[in-house]
Amino acid sequence: QQHDDIKAFVKGTVADSAPIIPISAQLRYNIDVVAEYITQSIPVPVRDFTGQPRMIVIRSFDVNKPGQEAEELRGGVAGGSILRGVLKVGQEIEIRPGIISRASGGVRCVPLFSRVLSLFAEGNDLQYAVPGGLIGVGTLIDPTLTRADRLVGQVLGSVGALPEIFTEIEVSYYLLRRLLGVKTADGEKQGKVQKLAKGEILMLNIGSTSTGGRIQAVRADLAKILLTAPVCTSEKEKIALSRRIDKHWRLIGWGEINRGVTLEPTKA
Repeated sequence: QQHDDIKAFVKGTVADSAPIIPISAQLRYNIDVVAEYITQSIPVPVRDFTGQPRMIVIRSFDVNKPGQEAEELRGGVAGGSILRGVLKVGQEIEIRPGIISRASGGVRCVPLFSRVLSLFAEGNDLQYAVPGGLIGVGTLIDPTLTRADRLVGQVLGSVGALPEIFTEIEVSYYLLRRLLGVKTADGEKQGKVQKLAKGEILMLNIGSTSTGGRIQAVRADLAKILLTAPVCTSEKEKIALSRRIDKHWRLIGWGEINRGVTLEPTKA
């Protein structure tokens, strides 16, 4: 029954002929079959080992225990995936957009500068880290800035080699034909996704960050969006668009950044 439901759901999409593997993660049934299929059928993406290192932060934490002696305090840790380049122990790094503050003069971004003290993956200490997999980066940053995932959405990399900080973006967007996972009162599936409207608030997922955005202008498949918080990203980056429907954010489409208004980072 579930197999037939899945087949009917993906009919006519790119996943039409994709294999369906029944699994139970809790009971660990067929996990080895999924792993085998992934390794044999999905090609390993081409990695860039020669470019300047760049990593998106998806977690950050403070590894110090309560009441730790001042001499034994350790710097904050950032966790994420390296997109390109090789990160080495002892390397000088920059984190953008860094500390964001709002004053009467507008928004200010002060990037964080530090040094890589340690690298670890799956509990193993590393001397250098390459693209692919999740990496923990130990730094000299004040742990209060990294605790409780406060660095999520930031970009870490070589000093002076990180992308621009955007406050407004212009995107080419594509809307889904219908809403996924939303039902109306009588149980019927919800219809088409409504077109974007000027002044509407959307949620944007750019890299590992989620931020709000107000639509300033819409023309054909182009939209100009004012971001509620500055984001470190680059042109041609893919983004996801979500709209608030019945008190929940629902995916309505995706887009690609064409250009935007950048913010010059402030020297600390």
